[in-house]
Amino acid sequence: MPFSIVRDDISRVHADVLVNAANVRLAPGGGVCGALFSAAGFDEMRAACEAIGGCATGDAVATPAFNLPARWCVHAVGPIWRGGRAHEEELLHRCYRSAFARAVELGARSVAFPLISAGIYGFPVERALAIVREEVAAFLRHHDEVALTLVVFERAVVQMGNALVEQVQEYIDDEYVDSSSFMRRDMGELERELQWTEDASAPLSVEMAEPVAPPECLQEDDASIAAPRPFVASSIRMPGAAMPGAPSRAGATLDAEIAQLVATLDAPFSTTLLALIDARGMTDAEVYHRANISRQLFSKIRGNESYRPSKQTVVALAIALELDMSATQDLLARAGFTLSKSSKFDVIVRFFIERGIYDLFQLNEVLFAYDLPLVGSV
Repeated sequence: MPFSIVRDDISRVHADVLVNAANVRLAPGGGVCGALFSAAGFDEMRAACEAIGGCATGDAVATPAFNLPARWCVHAVGPIWRGGRAHEEELLHRCYRSAFARAVELGARSVAFPLISAGIYGFPVERALAIVREEVAAFLRHHDEVALTLVVFERAVVQMGNALVEQVQEYIDDEYVDSSSFMRRDMGELERELQWTEDASAPLSVEMAEPVAPPECLQEDDASIAAPRPFVASSIRMPGAAMPGAPSRAGATLDAEIAQLVATLDAPFSTTLLALIDARGMTDAEVYHRANISRQLFSKIRGNESYRPSKQTVVALAIALELDMSATQDLLARAGFTLSKSSKFDVIVRFFIERGIYDLFQLNEVLFAYDLPLVGSV
């Protein structure tokens, strides 16, 4: 199953397991911890945590979820940032591994978790996000049946944590400036062709001719005017069509041309994708893991030559295969899509491909920061 990012209050997210950013005493706290305790039922959750007694930094324990929209709550204790001198990164890695391991032990199929230690514990957001990417990728390689969701309260958290967001914004601005300049040039040429003047808004002055009476033979009350004949569609002959009763050679030629076009269609999306996978020397599992799509979806694509995926899925597969822009556009075209310069989603994808950045998690973080659909995640 894929990895996704959502903006929400984690205490309202539906999943088998909700992960709490806990402290070593498993005591009620603020932020994520306070929200989960409150939504679960404060007294019940506190009693369950007190019964466990505590949890070491980097470890995780489980309790019932009580009134939360989940089956279990896993309490994971992240490190307090101390300048990077106290093995904080190693402890945060271990914290996520412990939380995911508890979820697997419980038989969970979906896990929602916060950005642990990046709040009041002061862990640098950029590094915290990088650790999430690494641990999620490692976990899903062996547990692709589990869906993981990072829950953040504000998009700004991801914007702060991904250094590419600012570069992408500059790229978007440049592309839009180029596009708008092109449009202005086109409009300028059109104005010249139409010989518009600065006073184009002035009303036109038109001299109306004196009305001329129709000839006597065309007066309305002339009883000699024949009634109009009704329209008969069959009386219309299309250009190139044979005369009635004549052999339809033009029609036969048209049918032959259409048959020839159909017979020489490009290979469909599914066939092209599988050929690219073989050419890259990759396995199916490598591709769908890197594309952040489920094994079930990939099986549909493989098993149905006529399958038409979404644009986000095609982009995810192009990123997984590390295709250049030309090959990406070709793969998209076989599913009926393209990457343009008039869509923010398309421009962001182009930024990553043109720079050879084939990290789908980072791409999704940038898309999330712009409130755009994520790629893969299905």
